[in-house]
Amino acid sequence: MTLCLAQLQTFSIQQGTTMNTRIAKHFHIPPASIPIFPVVFLIIFVPFYDRICVPFLSRFTGISTGITHLQRIGVGLILSSLSMAIAAIIEVKRKGVARDNNMLDAFPVLQPLPLSIFWLSFQYFVFAIADMFTYVGLLEFFYSEAPKNLKSTSTCFLWCAMAVGYFLSSIMVKIVNRATKNITASGGWLAGNNINRNHLNLFYWLLSILSLINFFVYLVVSKRYNYRPQHSAVTGGR
Repeated sequence: MTLCLAQLQTFSIQQGTTMNTRIAKHFHIPPASIPIFPVVFLIIFVPFYDRICVPFLSRFTGISTGITHLQRIGVGLILSSLSMAIAAIIEVKRKGVARDNNMLDAFPVLQPLPLSIFWLSFQYFVFAIADMFTYVGLLEFFYSEAPKNLKSTSTCFLWCAMAVGYFLSSIMVKIVNRATKNITASGGWLAGNNINRNHLNLFYWLLSILSLINFFVYLVVSKRYNYRPQHSAVTGGR
């Protein structure tokens, strides 16, 4: 999931440089500020989930957190796959606008496409929700299930996983470019500096499929986990 986040933050900025960033007559959104979208969505959605969704779900599950920690992580993983699929669809639309307006070779920033940068907010909205479910669920899981002397240390697993994901994202791009070097004119799905000539949409679909596989692997493993005895109420709600 962190690998998807790394790619989303990187290529969304590159996409944004080719799009219309104007939101008022004399105001433009810097493409590099696009990652603030999920932060804004989280600020809005977290209180809504905590105050409305959790009490509503608790009535049906009998669990104080609405759903179990592992279920929460699973929801985030499936939403991560969905956000990559949405990103692929948005990229198809962006390239279609560039093609229809004969702007495939337009200069980024200087020649923006007649397409608002806010189209990228759809993929960020879904990923922000996935972020809230998975990362928050992981932290709650570690704090509630780790031995007393390892509660603080266990949270390092989350940050280590994020660090590895960002590192693997660079390797992933190189692997994809090498595997597709001989089947594309640009020398790879993500090769070259012209994103309009690349195949970013196919790369997003690949990430979506990998995320879906990751979810099913997680499903198999998580079903074998037994909660600690003091959380028997949580175990019964799984």
